[in-house]
Amino acid sequence: MIYLTYIAVAAVVCVLFAGLWNMMRGGSPNRSQKLMRWRVMLQFVAIIVLMGALWLSHR
Repeated sequence: MIYLTYIAVAAVVCVLFAGLWNMMRGGSPNRSQKLMRWRVMLQFVAIIVLMGALWLSHR
């Protein structure tokens, strides 16, 4: 379960940096919006995974 948390957080970081890179190079605003939506969704998934890992570690 701990590896799943690392993967979830790494996915959020990758999408965050992709969005920042797109903004810095003056990319498409539509792509920025799509990356923002992906980041928010992945953050939600990462929080759920982290909470599940914490819950399982205290059982």
